[in-house]
Amino acid sequence: MKSLLLSFVVLIIGYFTYGKFVEMVFSPDERKTPAFRLEDGVDFVPMKTWKAFLVQLLNIAGTGPIFGALMGACFGPVVFLWIIFGSILGGAVHDYMVGMISERNDGKSIAELSGIYFGKGAKWGMRAFSVLLLLLTGTVFVNSPAALIARLTPDLLSETFWIVVILVYYVLATLLPIDKIIGKLYPIFGVVLITMAIGIYVGIIAGGYTVPEISLENLHPEGLPIWPYMFVTVACGAISGFHATQSPMISKCISSEKEGRKIFYGAMLAESVIALMWAAGGISFYGTTQGLNSALSLLGQSGVVYDISTGMLGQVGGILAIVGVIVCPITSGDTAFRSARLILAELTGLDQKKIKNRLIITLPLLGAGALLTQLDFNVLWRYFSWSNQTLAMISLWVATSFLLKCAKKKIYSMVTAVPASFMSAVSITYILMAKEGFSISSAIAYPVGLILALGCFFVYLLILNSLNKSKN
Repeated sequence: MKSLLLSFVVLIIGYFTYGKFVEMVFSPDERKTPAFRLEDGVDFVPMKTWKAFLVQLLNIAGTGPIFGALMGACFGPVVFLWIIFGSILGGAVHDYMVGMISERNDGKSIAELSGIYFGKGAKWGMRAFSVLLLLLTGTVFVNSPAALIARLTPDLLSETFWIVVILVYYVLATLLPIDKIIGKLYPIFGVVLITMAIGIYVGIIAGGYTVPEISLENLHPEGLPIWPYMFVTVACGAISGFHATQSPMISKCISSEKEGRKIFYGAMLAESVIALMWAAGGISFYGTTQGLNSALSLLGQSGVVYDISTGMLGQVGGILAIVGVIVCPITSGDTAFRSARLILAELTGLDQKKIKNRLIITLPLLGAGALLTQLDFNVLWRYFSWSNQTLAMISLWVATSFLLKCAKKKIYSMVTAVPASFMSAVSITYILMAKEGFSISSAIAYPVGLILALGCFFVYLLILNSLNKSKN
C-alpha cells in the first residue's frame, strides 16, 4: 500500500512543480481564446474550467487506463513507475502542449498542426493516420462497454444489441453541439468515474489486499520483455497519442489560456490515478501476476473488471464501479468519432454549422466503425496500442517544432524533444519485434530502435544548435 500512496504523492508534486515549469515554457497569456473569437454554438463553445476539465478527463479516460493498466500489471509493480513518470514527463506534457498549441491556432486538429509545423506532406499523412486511429479507438470503445453491459442485463439483451445502442448514441453525440449532450452529461459521468476510482481504493483497504512494493523485476508470466511491450500496453494512463486528437476539441472551449494546465496537464494526471488504481487492484485481487494473466486469458478484460469490482465491493458497489468502467469508454468513443468528424471537416471544407454537412461526414464514419466491431478485440487493441504510441511520438515532435519556433529559450524545447525521442524508440522497437509488425528478434530490434531514436534526437540537436547560432 505504501507504493500506491507514494505514487499519488509523486503525481501531486509533479503537477505543482514540473507542470508549472511546462506552463512557463509555453507562456500562456491573456489573449482572447477561440471559444470566444470563433464561437459557433456547435464546436466552439466557451466552458467553465471545472466543466472543461471533466469533459477532457472523460474524453481521454476510456478503457485504456483500465484494460491497459490491468494488462500492464502482468509485468508486476514496475508498471507503477511507467504510469507515474510516463505521465508527469511525457503524457501530461503531450496533452498540455497539443491542447495549447491548438488553442493558439484556432482550435486546429493535430493533423493541421502537423502541416503548420512540418509541411503539407505531414499534414496529409497525419490526416489519414489520425482518422484511422480514431476509427480504431471508437470501435474499441464500442466493444468493451457493450460486453460489460451485456453481463449486467438479461440474455435477451446481447452484446450485439448494446453495440447498436451505443452506435446510435455515438451518432447523436457526434452530430449535436458539444454543450447539448457532452457538456451536460459529462460532469455527471465525471462524478461516477471519480467515485468508481475511490471505490476500488476503498476496496483494496477494506478487503485487506496487499499491493506489492515497487520493483524493477519483470514478473510477466509469459516472459514478455518490459521493453518495449509494457510501454505500448499501458498507453492511456502514461502517454497516449489518442489524447492528441481530443485536446484540440477542448482547446475550442477553454475560456482562458491560463486555465490550460488545470484542464490538460491536470486531466492527464487524474487519468494516471485511475490507471494506478486498476493496476494495483489487478495485482492485489488475484495475488500474483500469474493469477491476473490467467484471469485475463480466461475471462477477457471485461470479465476481469467485473470480477475485481464485485469481489472487492460486493454486488451494489461492484455495479457502481462497473458503471464507471462503462462510462469511461463510451465517453471516449463518442468524442473519438466527433474528433474524426472535425478532421474530415477541415479536409473537405464542409461548414459544420449545417446539420446536413455533419451527417455527410458522420454516417460513413459510424458505418465504418460498425464494420470494425466484427473484428477480434485483442487484434484491434494491439493495433490501437501501437498506433496510439506512434501518434504520441509524432505529436511530441510537432510540439518540439513549435517550441523551437516560439519558446522564449530554444533549449526549453527539450521538455518535448526528450519524451519524443523516447517514444520514437518505443514505437520503432515495438513494430520491429511484434507479431503484428515484422517479428524481428530483440537482438536486432533493440539496437535498430535505439539508433533510429538517437538519430532523431541528433537531428533535433543540430536544428537547435543552428537556431541558437543564427540568434547570436
